[in-house]
Amino acid sequence: MELNTNFSERVLVQTDQEPWQSSPSTGVKRRMLDRIGGEVARATSIVRFEPGHSFSPHTHGGGEEFIVLDGVFQDENGDYPAGTYVRNPPTTRHTPGSAKGCTIFVKLWQFDPDDRTQFSKSIYEGLINQGSGVRWAELHRDPREIVRYIEVDADAALSIAEVGGIEVLVLAGSMDDGKDILRQGTWLRLPDGQALAARTGDDGAKVWVKTGHLRFVRSPDV
Repeated sequence: MELNTNFSERVLVQTDQEPWQSSPSTGVKRRMLDRIGGEVARATSIVRFEPGHSFSPHTHGGGEEFIVLDGVFQDENGDYPAGTYVRNPPTTRHTPGSAKGCTIFVKLWQFDPDDRTQFSKSIYEGLINQGSGVRWAELHRDPREIVRYIEVDADAALSIAEVGGIEVLVLAGSMDDGKDILRQGTWLRLPDGQALAARTGDDGAKVWVKTGHLRFVRSPDV
């Protein structure tokens, strides 16, 4: 399967308007945002676990990172409430599920193949004031990418011009980038060479942002 695979183009998806699609596991559905491959895929998705449902045990050959958007995600390593950022690098294994239900934003097969650093943290930890109504916490950094959680006050500007592509998920609030209104649930992917220049609305915005990673797009090693 190929979905939004031209990484030289701007892509925007209002995720709440996308249909839920069944996964191989009963009670687990997903909204696909980009994808290269079948059930083993380089993929970016919103995944919803109905209460009491889980995936079968599996190993992440290409790594997995996710944010818990609502509810509590669970596996053998613990419980992860909304606002948790998790990185499970290549070779890690788990049985994901949720007793009470949850929704996550997840990216698969987008790690450095040699990465073995596994961790989880609250996205709200370590917020640093950047001035002009912008605060951010750096969630992860390596030579390939930087991942941040960013809060922007109402009617304030957010500018990002780092090389290697930019990916944004709006977690709350809204902002206008001159082309679209990015509201809660909007997923935006900008190619290498395009900057993000947006201004928030009356409610400000909270966003997850990844930069640099689109230089390293590869298909999964099936």
